[in-house]
Amino acid sequence: MRKLMMSAVVVAALAGLAGCATQGPYGNYAGASLDANKTMADATVTQLVSLYPPARTRFNLQQPATDAYGAALLTALRDKGYSVLEYSPQTQPAAAKSASEAATANALTAATSTPGLALRYVVDSPESMSLYRVTVQVGPQSISRAFVVATNGKLFPAGAWVRKE
Repeated sequence: MRKLMMSAVVVAALAGLAGCATQGPYGNYAGASLDANKTMADATVTQLVSLYPPARTRFNLQQPATDAYGAALLTALRDKGYSVLEYSPQTQPAAAKSASEAATANALTAATSTPGLALRYVVDSPESMSLYRVTVQVGPQSISRAFVVATNGKLFPAGAWVRKE
């Protein structure tokens, strides 16, 4: 019985840690080239087009898009016909106690103050591999895909898009 209780505590602690790891800040943490960022942004928009119809969907960006991926993403979204409300710190909630509360508050603020879907992204890269990973959160759902850097420096998808609902 004691072993069962300890196992339950360990599982609960690990689940909590996994939840904290996915609630981190959003942005571009990969040192990818401009061409690589554009390739990843174009692939992201192609996937978003299959999930959310352009000209009927409005995205509310929940972070500054000052990096190369964010700028390419905004351009590609608008070129495909999406309406995109860019991030404005004045419309964000003033005080939030944690990253998860801030994300929840931002989603609620975007949902109640302006029509559209909250949009966030993370671009990162494991240090020991020639991979980049793009994760885009649209409202409560997220899509992710890995990209591999070939020997000639070109970027190719390393697998299919993964969608978490």
